[in-house]
Amino acid sequence: MLIVPKKHVVTVNDITSDLAGHIIEVEKKMYSLIKEKLNCEGLTVAQNNDLGQEVKHYHVHLIPRYSNDNWKMNFNQEDLKDAKDIYDILTN
Repeated sequence: MLIVPKKHVVTVNDITSDLAGHIIEVEKKMYSLIKEKLNCEGLTVAQNNDLGQEVKHYHVHLIPRYSNDNWKMNFNQEDLKDAKDIYDILTN
């Protein structure tokens, strides 16, 4: 499921607090509906900005999850920075 605001915004930096709050309220309602109707065990909520954002309009993915769905996020572990390194970069 996608949540797509009517107002055109591209990234999370373009969203007003009011719009962000409205999107969260819709997520909460859809979470309950998806869990009830699809009997999923969880829900992955994802949103891309810039790299990986194929549609240049802010939208949120709601992905039903099941323990046997074999869904994995694969990253090149060698290119990922250590959490402490990231903290140091962001705080210096």
